[in-house]
Amino acid sequence: MASLNVGNLGEYLREQRRNAQLSLRQLADAAGVSNPYLSQIERGLRKPSADILQQLAKALRISAETLYVQAGILDERSPEAAGTRSVILADPSLSERQKQVLLQIYESFRKENGLDADETGTESAADGSDADGSDADGSDADHPQASN
Repeated sequence: MASLNVGNLGEYLREQRRNAQLSLRQLADAAGVSNPYLSQIERGLRKPSADILQQLAKALRISAETLYVQAGILDERSPEAAGTRSVILADPSLSERQKQVLLQIYESFRKENGLDADETGTESAADGSDADGSDADGSDADHPQASN
């Protein structure tokens, strides 16, 4: 995980807030944070948690992942991974929290398979199966064993 890039995040948040034509107070209310706290984030004095970033993204109607990248929590990813993330983020049947949990799980699987932000990997590595069609644990993905 990269260190938080608080200054750039604050500048980015301020720019997004202004583009949305929201006052500091309006964004703070919409995101459920205090006015002084949001001001400190924008000035680069505070490091917001992922949950606060998610609330701010929702209030600004932007992708939480975008804020995570700006904050240095997530690295920019390969086009294949970005496509998967876009599909998850665009799914209207999932809540914001569910989307973030899915993205975290997806990232953990990519790391487990040795895929970095710069690697695109192969299809079999990306979907977690080996070339013979079995999962990483050796079980056959198409024919799960019945549990006793």
